[in-house]
Parts: sequence; C-alpha cells; structure tokens
Amino acid sequence: MTDHLKIALAQANPTLGNIDGNVMLARAFREEAEAFGADIVVYPELFLTGYPPEDLVKKPAFQRTVQKAMEDLAELTLDGGPAMLMSAPMVEDGKLYNAVCLLEEGKISARRFKNKLPNYGVFDEIRIFEAGPLPGPIPFKGVRLGVMICEDMWFTDVAECLAETGAEMLIVPNGSPYDHMKSDERLNHAVQRVTETGLPLVYLNQVGGQDELVFDGASFVMNADRSLPVQMPGWKESLVLTDWHRQPDGSWKCETNEIIEPEDELAQIYHAMVLGLKDYVEKNRFPGVVLGLSGGIDSALSAAVAVDALGAERVHCVMMPSKYTSTESLDDAAECARLLNVKLDSISIAPAVDAFDVMLQEPFAGLEPDITEENIQSRIRGVTLMALSNKLGHMVLTTGNKSEMSVGYATLYGDMCGGYSVLKDVYKTTCFRLSEWRNKHFSPLFKGAPGPVMPQNVITKPPTAELREDQKDEDSLPPYDILDGILYGLVEEEKSFAELVEAGFDSHTIARIQNLLYIAEYKRRQAPPGVKISTRSFGRDRRYPITNAFRDKR
Repeated sequence: MTDHLKIALAQANPTLGNIDGNVMLARAFREEAEAFGADIVVYPELFLTGYPPEDLVKKPAFQRTVQKAMEDLAELTLDGGPAMLMSAPMVEDGKLYNAVCLLEEGKISARRFKNKLPNYGVFDEIRIFEAGPLPGPIPFKGVRLGVMICEDMWFTDVAECLAETGAEMLIVPNGSPYDHMKSDERLNHAVQRVTETGLPLVYLNQVGGQDELVFDGASFVMNADRSLPVQMPGWKESLVLTDWHRQPDGSWKCETNEIIEPEDELAQIYHAMVLGLKDYVEKNRFPGVVLGLSGGIDSALSAAVAVDALGAERVHCVMMPSKYTSTESLDDAAECARLLNVKLDSISIAPAVDAFDVMLQEPFAGLEPDITEENIQSRIRGVTLMALSNKLGHMVLTTGNKSEMSVGYATLYGDMCGGYSVLKDVYKTTCFRLSEWRNKHFSPLFKGAPGPVMPQNVITKPPTAELREDQKDEDSLPPYDILDGILYGLVEEEKSFAELVEAGFDSHTIARIQNLLYIAEYKRRQAPPGVKISTRSFGRDRRYPITNAFRDKR
C-alpha cells in the first residue's frame, strides 16, 4: 500500500479511426508523464479509437485492430514506466463494450465497462454497445480506483456502488462534447457525486473536433471538500501531473494547485468554432478553405474564424459581385480581407446571370421576376466556389447562420453548398455579439493577428442578401432579435404556441415562423455539417420528419 500517488491527466486530441496515430499520441503523453515521475496516465473516453466511433466500431476488422493496439500498449508497460488507464471499445464474450483498461506490468490487468449508455441528443450508444454491470474499483498500487466512464458520472448508482465496494477516489474518463450550457452541468454532477460518496473526483475530458462535435477539454479535479485544486485549460491538449496524498483519516487529497480560469460564454463559442473548423480541415487533410466574402457580417465572421483556425495563407476569399452589389459591400469586403491579410479575388457573376436570362427567356416568357432569379444568382455563386474548390483543392466553407437555416432563408445548391459551416448552430444575434467580441479580443490559440478583423460598418449596417434592388433581410423576416427569440423558444426549449404568446411574441409572427421552421427541414437535411454550439443543434440533436403536417396553434 502506498500513501502517495502521482496521476497524470492526458487531455488529448485523438483522431477517429487513426489507431496507429492515437497509439503514438498515447506513447508521447506517457513519455512526458514518465519524465514528471507519474505512476499512472489517464486517457479520455475511447481514446484509442477516437470518439464517437459510431457504426465504424461494428466492423470486425476495426475491433481486431483495436484489440491488437491495446495489447501492444500493455506490453509497453514492461519498461517499468507509468501504467495507463486506457479507454477503447473492447469485445468480451462476443459483446462489444465501451471499456477502460488498466495496462501495467506488460498486460491488461483490469477492465471496466460503461454502465450508463446515453441515448439522447448526439448520442446513440445503446445501438452500438452493451451496457456493462455496475463496476467495482480497480486496485492499483494498493489504491482502489473507482472508474466511471463519462455518462456514469451523471447518475447516482454507479458512484454509490463504487463507494460501497471500497473505492478511494473516482476517476471519470470523458468524451463530453461542448455546448454552451455544458460546463455548469458537468460541475454540478461532479459536486453531487463527491457529496454523495465523500470521495475526490478526477474529471478528464478529451479535446478536439470530430465532425459536428467539438470537445473543449476543461478537465478538472475536485477534492472531497468540493474544492478545485486543478482546472485544466480549454481548447488545447495538455498534460497535468496531479499529486495525491493519503490523509491521516485514510482519505485521499490532491495537493496540486493548477488553475486555469474559465472563459466567458462568447470566448467559449468562438474557440469552439475555431477548433471545430481546424480539426475538420486538418483531420480530413484539406489544404485550406475557400469562401465567398460578400461584405456582410456572416461571411466576415466565417472568414475570421477560418483565419484564426488555419492561418491567413490557407484561406481564399472570393467576392462575387452582381449588378445589385453595392459599393459599400465591395469596400467592406476589401477591408475585411485587408484586416485578415487574406487573398481576395473578385469574380463577377454578371456574365453567368446574363447567360441564364438568355437560356430561360422562352420558358419564363410572360412571367414576372421573383425569387427564382434571386436563387439563380446564389447558385451561380455556389457553382463558382465549387469550381475553385475542384481546381485548387480547398474546401468550400459555407457562411449561413442558424437563424437563416431555421426558416429556410438559404438557397439549396447556392449559399448552402460546401463542406462545412462554422455558423450553422449560431443565431444571427449571436453572430453580431461574436463579431464585436473578436474585434476586441485575441487568444494565443488563434493563428490570425490581434486587433479588429472586420470594419464596424459590417456589424452595424442592416443585413442584406443583395439579390434584388434595395433588398434587406427584414423585408422577408422579422427583426432578428424577435426572430431569434421565437426560434430559441421553438428549437432549444420546445415551447408551445401558447407559451410564446405568453412571453410577449405576436401570434401571427409565431405561426409564420413555426411554419417556416417545419417546411425548411428538407433543406437542413442537405446542409453541410457544422460545429455544435447549442443544446439543440440541427441534425443529431434535433431529428424532425420532413413530411410533417403538425402545427401548434393553440
């Protein structure tokens, strides 16, 4: 039995499916931990495969590769260095589990399986994994480690079972994706488990982007008195050595003091967009991104995020003016490009618009211009960006926001075409706030330059798509503060028609927005992925039918 334990927390960024790369990353963290004198290194949930692996984990060849990698890592511990608490999907008796394995002395000395399988929001683990039994502690150097995997911490019985069977501390490997409400939820559940059991708790989360999800890290340690001796940084890989001592009463206490103060909400959202885009581009091996820079706030904010994620040299902006494009928009786009130090090409869509006018002159004869001609302009711009993407290899970054996607104020195969959308889960009013924030703030994690990233005029001028003369967004939509208020109630909170009326919104406006929200589902199904920011992002979080006649008008 020992009275002193050094536990290294590897807040790491694995790449899903890159088993060899994740093994190398695990070894690198272990070597660093060994240099610090660690007894054991803890890794995040399903670190060996990346998380969430979805149906990839069902492939027998994938399972065999993971098993071999786990055995190789176990053999590594014959060198006398730190043990590893490694997470991966593991097969036992023909059943697939979300597992944590203790690797020490050249072997897999213990396994524990996730008991609570989440089946809500972005999670559907029940269709992939078997639920493990309530776990008992894992003995290590005479210390009984109570391991709870992610969701297990959100319920009382797992921690209680571990405490009742002799656990001396709780260790929670996580793959917990970011949303703007998540930090407080995690902390509250940790406080509950510590209070109930009287045991200290280690919360270790992964960091990095995986398709729509982004993991913020922000791991922490909570002592039995509910104090926080360790708060790790968000949005970047980090290794922290935690120093544990047995107290005179037999309990354990972390005596490390390493606190990174958490950021405010806007800083978190902006970092989430930056990291989500960075990892999507780099893990899928795109050389960079190309996007339309219109002089409006959405494209300006998207370009700023792209530069902060990838660096200015990997961001290609294109202004695609038409006869409706104002001099103000041309000037604002040029100033954005100057502030961001990005390449800006100008490609007029007028010749293509004229060609379509000629092509469609006969079938459109006698019909007044309408939204059809507006959509043609948008689609010409989409084709132009896709042509540049095909020729130059850069991924098209779309620039639409959640307010527009909610009500279908976007053109299929036009401004919706592309590979990724950083604003997909960000309401328009939040776009304004984020733009103001970025003009005044900077982070060492950003690859762009400090200082303003767009002229103030881009933030303050009335939004417009400039697809017809003197067009403004509010010609077609309510003011964005009203629109976003209704949408937040309908999407995030699932409020009823009556509840929104009671909140002070106009009944006719509610009915109109609700109808637009429902009938735009078919568009959202064809939209590119985008980083999850809210508690109810479109897609995995909110799965509504396309064919849907229900309208709540009571």
